[in-house]
Amino acid sequence: MFRYIVRRLLQLIPTLLGLSLILFLWLHRLPGGPETAILGERGTPETRLKLRHDLGLDQPLWIQYARFMRRLITGDLGVSINTHRPVTTEFMERFPGTVELTVSALIIAIGLGIPLGYLAARKRGGLLDYSSVAGSLLGVCVPIFVLAYLIKEVFAVKLGWFPSAGRQDVTIDATRVTNFYVLDGILTGEWDAAADALKHLILPAMTLATIPLAIIVRMTRASVLEVLGEDYVRTAQAKGLTERTVRGRHIMRNALLPVVTTIGLLTGGLLSGAVLTETVYAFTGIGQFIAESIDHRDYPVLMGFIMFVAIIYVTVNLLVDVAYGVIDPRVRVR
Repeated sequence: MFRYIVRRLLQLIPTLLGLSLILFLWLHRLPGGPETAILGERGTPETRLKLRHDLGLDQPLWIQYARFMRRLITGDLGVSINTHRPVTTEFMERFPGTVELTVSALIIAIGLGIPLGYLAARKRGGLLDYSSVAGSLLGVCVPIFVLAYLIKEVFAVKLGWFPSAGRQDVTIDATRVTNFYVLDGILTGEWDAAADALKHLILPAMTLATIPLAIIVRMTRASVLEVLGEDYVRTAQAKGLTERTVRGRHIMRNALLPVVTTIGLLTGGLLSGAVLTETVYAFTGIGQFIAESIDHRDYPVLMGFIMFVAIIYVTVNLLVDVAYGVIDPRVRVR
């Protein structure tokens, strides 16, 4: 297993290098530039040239790329053109909110999706099967921003069960340790702050979880149906093994392989989908910050954010590969 993990880690290096190069060239080919966003229409050709020189944008591309990679390796992502603060500081303040939201959505999607998909397959042709298939189709078809406004209108505005915006009530003077509000409340013993942060998290997490939940239900159902038709499952049942043993050792262990891969791919989509959800719920995360950065063509922030997401994405896929090796040991020797 150790050699398998090392081999997978080495494969990540050219992937990240190639991604950083493509990202760098793409951002520098975009129309306009930081000087246009900063100076607007009032900028003269002279002031634009001076600003490009101050930002180092008049240097050859390979020098700019080398400077970017050197800063990236040392953890220095530069200074935001818009806020004039270090990009790393901005991330550390805002990214915990996005991570908190994404992890909560994943927990909801996995916790409900796999059992629902399994039960739908075992009750094929029944009411639960038809309901889960129809519900998952609806979850995939409805745009997330439409669903976000709908859920917010019903549960926050009409019924008043949950807060409609923010991460925590502004009247609560909570102690910040990690900027993960729920975790901070637990660590400091401020249970009212933790409960309030959790209450603010429920609606955005439910909204963000709809699409991955629908996909996981459909994937689990299809995978379980395929495994149920295999000879080794019928053999296990014919040998008189208990239902629990057949389900755990022969059905779910094999059916989960494509589901685990799908969950890994969905994680990246959740991070990008969080941008819309955060905007609707005024949830203080990286989404709003990135939207402002796009308007201002804030290159350091955009490059840092995309690379940060890419690193998380490949890390999650590495964990998926490791899980694949644990579930199916044959993968390790290929």
